[in-house]
Amino acid sequence: MADTDRADAPRNLAIIAHVDHGKTTLVDQMFWQSGTFRANQQVAERAMDTNDQERERGITILAKCTSVIRDGERINIVDTPGHADFGGEVERILNMVDGVLLLVDAAEGPMPQTKFVTMKALAKGLKPIVVVNKADKPDARPWEVQAEVFDLFAGLDADDEQLDFPTIFASAKEGWANTDPEGTREDLTPLFEGIKAQVPRAGGDPEAPFAMLATVLEADPYLGRILTGRVHAGTARANMQIRGLKRDGSGAAESARLTKLFAYRGLNREPVDEAKAGDIIAVAGLQETTVADTIADPSVTEPIPADPIDPPTLAMTFTVNDSPLAGTEGDKVTSRLIKARLDREAEGNVSLSVRETDQKEAFEVAGRGELQLGVLIETMRREGFEMSISRPRVLFHEDPETGKTQEPYEYVQVDVDEEYSGVVVEKLNQRKGEMLDMQPSGGGKQRLAFRIPARGLIGYQSEFLTDTRGTGIMHNVFDSYGPYAGPIPTRRNGVIVSQDQGKASAYAIFNLEDRGTFFIDPGDDVYQGMILGEHNRPMELEVNPLKAKQLTNVRSAGKDEAIKLTPPRRLSLENALSYISDDELVEVTPKALRLRKKTLDPNQRKREQKKAATG
Repeated sequence: MADTDRADAPRNLAIIAHVDHGKTTLVDQMFWQSGTFRANQQVAERAMDTNDQERERGITILAKCTSVIRDGERINIVDTPGHADFGGEVERILNMVDGVLLLVDAAEGPMPQTKFVTMKALAKGLKPIVVVNKADKPDARPWEVQAEVFDLFAGLDADDEQLDFPTIFASAKEGWANTDPEGTREDLTPLFEGIKAQVPRAGGDPEAPFAMLATVLEADPYLGRILTGRVHAGTARANMQIRGLKRDGSGAAESARLTKLFAYRGLNREPVDEAKAGDIIAVAGLQETTVADTIADPSVTEPIPADPIDPPTLAMTFTVNDSPLAGTEGDKVTSRLIKARLDREAEGNVSLSVRETDQKEAFEVAGRGELQLGVLIETMRREGFEMSISRPRVLFHEDPETGKTQEPYEYVQVDVDEEYSGVVVEKLNQRKGEMLDMQPSGGGKQRLAFRIPARGLIGYQSEFLTDTRGTGIMHNVFDSYGPYAGPIPTRRNGVIVSQDQGKASAYAIFNLEDRGTFFIDPGDDVYQGMILGEHNRPMELEVNPLKAKQLTNVRSAGKDEAIKLTPPRRLSLENALSYISDDELVEVTPKALRLRKKTLDPNQRKREQKKAATG
């Protein structure tokens, strides 16, 4: 609720958008035009993307807080992830703000993941400001996109006040905004004025006992655990006595002293002496309190209600790496270290869950999607961990009313050239997809919408790119749980498996190239049971990749220089995870990604296959 009596209360705003619609670039421009950066200051492009993987992938993974001052008023801005896999971050962040700025591409319009985050924001009663970005593009269609946003809001049951949203047309890259796409293109003043008119000042009674809801958890090498959240009531002061209250109301988690109090000033987190209701702050000094718990004055006994987080839909099994090359490339290889790291991740990311399995030294990690779990694996890999990861599997649950098995369904939107639309429709139908919509999207492209079991998308991405010659774009978001759709066909081709250990030779690969596509280079380390490539046929093929040319007095080694190999097919981490079958693993080390069979011994594999076939 807005507190009109407090002139110093900030305006708290979340920016939500689909991946690559220019959200982080717009925040950069707001920094420059509010004077947060000096005119001669050296600042990295997309300054809010601080994580290495965020810069490499071009997406926002972690929600981040920042603030700008414009005309003497502080605007706290929360940059939220645009990908549905990080929806757990988004749901918590919306508790901290009083308004949302929805950014939409002027050519692409609202996309599936825009729909996901917007649904969460509208359900909380937040009033949106719509920014149609990239209005300077030659293929921009600003008024049509505004109409599409209205239709989206209406479809998400927005109330009359939310449907009466202001629209601002902008180019974050060029640094201008206007209420008319054909108007003057000077600066972002119309955007700042729109925020001032639409987003109320933060409310809360500064005289009440202090209470805040922990929303983001991070680790600092000097201060330990730092919790970020919004002050719901009262005033926080450095060194005051506080206590943590568990989200389920089961009493006090711990008593502590608030050793450090930080507020966000531009890109920096700066120490402050006090913070009042409505401010977004970070605190240090608590050892056990975690995300969704309440940090409060000792006199407070009731925790602040925390919204339930949507459950995980996908799980993978993390096991200790037991390949012949284990321990040669990483320094964190034991189950104890892997378990401690996964528990630490699950503590700060409430949409992840970790549990031990019946298998020895194996842990089941459940999350929102392949990208979320892929980012976790890549982060651990860079920290020096070695692991083996299983194929992703969806999490079924039982319908409480009928007792029947239900599985997660995804909403999929595909933009593809007309000539390839037929093969995409055919493949998604085979994977139990149901077409919802098909319409031209301009430039000889079709936009297709499907509802499909989440199982049907596992392993489809690489096939989709092959079928569309790399020109197709596919976006998906969790839709709902529905009835079990039955068996879905998986990978059609078999794999080429090594039957020996050593270094692969160019001569052996050259002679085997007509059997399939290879994933390895000559000189790579291989071992028995390691997957070297994809076979042309459905069955598994065992080969000797070490075979070298037999030299004699007549034939010299110089003849080998004529060998020309086809470049190997390199799989990214996400592609590798979705490529493997249920009896295969991805071996992840700091230096390499290798595909392998779960059972390395070929004789043991045959016995297991025979046993499975006979039941």
